[in-house]
Amino acid sequence: MRILVLGSTGFLGGHIAGQLRTLPGVRVLGGGRSVDPGLPLNLLVDLAAISVAGLARSLRALAPDAVVNCAGAVSGDPVRMAETNARGPAVLCEALREAAPGARLVHLGSAAEYGPTPAGQILTESSPVSPQGTYGATKLAGSYAVTEAGRTGLDTVVLRVFNPLGPGSPAASLPGRLADELRRALPDGTVTVGDLSAYRDFVDARDVARAAVLAATTPGPLPAVLNIAGGTATRARDLAEELARVAGYRGPIEERGAGSQRSSAVSWQRADVSAAADALGWRPELTLADSLAALWAGHTKVPA
Repeated sequence: MRILVLGSTGFLGGHIAGQLRTLPGVRVLGGGRSVDPGLPLNLLVDLAAISVAGLARSLRALAPDAVVNCAGAVSGDPVRMAETNARGPAVLCEALREAAPGARLVHLGSAAEYGPTPAGQILTESSPVSPQGTYGATKLAGSYAVTEAGRTGLDTVVLRVFNPLGPGSPAASLPGRLADELRRALPDGTVTVGDLSAYRDFVDARDVARAAVLAATTPGPLPAVLNIAGGTATRARDLAEELARVAGYRGPIEERGAGSQRSSAVSWQRADVSAAADALGWRPELTLADSLAALWAGHTKVPA
């Protein structure tokens, strides 16, 4: 089985490609817009810019049985985010229709597609979507392109990923940013962050990878959208204090300012993951403590 992972050098893509490489009978094909000397790349591609015809040519040559699309932009100017998050999946669907119509497409969506929900509400895949800001809106547009392609003949599934963390968490994420601040402030300096009152549903990147592997390899049709989350709402302040404990940090964590725009607009998120359990046999296995310990261990590792 040949599985193409687009965004294979990124945070989630790296975890997914790594788990796929452990499966017997699976050949992993790496794809992305930048080359990492330590990771194999079979397709150098920027979904924000490539044409349908150009991508179709590459897909014919690679002949994948499945494609996992982890490519995306979490920040930057609105044009780039729209090109990457909305145009990219649409181009990918059309290229697959031309070059590999039997391949399964697993697309990583985002919890940001849901937008604000009342405190205490548990989000299912049928909950209303009302994204706040460019990121959520462009991710939703990309997910719509994939689900529409699924309704018109392609074999597709959107994994709506909530707040991933764990080893390799990027600095653009709250856990990655906190780890950077803690390392700077150790042992008893001062950590200064924005508002930490929002509740988020965190999920380990390794659990996300396991869900993507199952989605790429499970036979038969899958639901259009599946929530991939920890299934628990955790206050960001509690996450910060637990990470500080893991790091051995003894100083204060000061909240100054309003935090991110999304945190102020979306103060609560918790997902129902029963649909993924039914369709894939998947449930999160790693705890928040597991994730934070692995994040910190990886964050402080000195390169050889």
